[in-house]
Amino acid sequence: MTGRTVHLDGKPVILAELPLKGGGQAAVFPVEGDDTIVVKLYRDRPGPDLERRLARMLTMSPLAARPTDANQPPELAWPTAIARGPDDTFLGYAMRRFGEPRHVQLVGLFTRAQRLRLFPDRADWRFLLGVSWNLAFMTARMHYEGLVIGDFSSSNVVVDANGFVTFLDCDSIAFTDPGTGEHFPCLMHTTDYSSPERQSGAAATPESDNFALAVLIYQLLTAGNHPFGGVPHDSTSESTVKDNIAASVSYVVRPEAVVIPRGTVDPSVLPPGLLTLAHTAFGPGVHAPAARPTPEVWLRALDQERSRVQACPTRPLHTYGSHLPTCPWCTRAAVTGHDVFNPPVRQPVPVPVPPVAVPESDRFGPLKVAGVLFAVVLVLIVLIALGNH
Repeated sequence: MTGRTVHLDGKPVILAELPLKGGGQAAVFPVEGDDTIVVKLYRDRPGPDLERRLARMLTMSPLAARPTDANQPPELAWPTAIARGPDDTFLGYAMRRFGEPRHVQLVGLFTRAQRLRLFPDRADWRFLLGVSWNLAFMTARMHYEGLVIGDFSSSNVVVDANGFVTFLDCDSIAFTDPGTGEHFPCLMHTTDYSSPERQSGAAATPESDNFALAVLIYQLLTAGNHPFGGVPHDSTSESTVKDNIAASVSYVVRPEAVVIPRGTVDPSVLPPGLLTLAHTAFGPGVHAPAARPTPEVWLRALDQERSRVQACPTRPLHTYGSHLPTCPWCTRAAVTGHDVFNPPVRQPVPVPVPPVAVPESDRFGPLKVAGVLFAVVLVLIVLIALGNH
């Protein structure tokens, strides 16, 4: 694919030598001379079903009707053109470019180092709460328009400096063509965000999206902790997140059943209303899809907390829920020595003072002075003695 020429709506463009990212099924390439778009090329020759899917997507404009802030990017990186080879072979599609430094994968908010690098002086708990709200809003809008995300994960969503989110890889979205009535399912999923029914091969539904949404919101509000991390006490071997989801074992709901990973943020940092929703999603909601909180329910709960956030008077980037009497991040830093949001405090390194070299002529200066004084005193004693005689 190096330096390959593809045609977008009949217009030839040249792809950059190296892809921006690549997976097992496709790679995304910049376009030389145009930094506003990228082209996704499938590694294996795509079939007619995928070509028909993209052709139908080009006739749709989802989420385009609602008014948006002038600074807000689109919520979907929707296909803009089919990519073909010089012989008219279907290769992939073009979409608007969303990448660093202006847009960062959601997973970049899950570690302190990445937050400080990508969102300096900004990515505190208040910011993460706002991103959670925007994520729930995007999901609600998509469900309202009959779209199912299906492959919903921290790698398929990007966020900008204002906290606005955009969903990538729209070619995997499940939808029903409004013109023909044909249904196009989602065939992809990411195991760490997949509900048990999706892991078993069931079709993607709004309820399976709701499970992934709950996991992502929990990760955001705990600065990256997955609610199904850890190893169950009764596990015969090391369990994965996928295993824990299938077995409905979450330390958020059943902390006594799990060896919780070291450094895990206590779930109590979530305000009671949000923690209740998490308990529902990761408890009865694991195997009862209808019990999972909907995006609208998350929106109402998140909205209530956005105006109640407290700011720590002691340390920057420490904000927290109104239900807590003191800053949980300061308490955690005092106990563990690790500040979840701020960079490590650098201790001043003592500067050694080099010894001062004394000139050879001055090394015995004090002895010389003492000798002179001794001689003066001796002379005085002699003079006094002679006078008395």
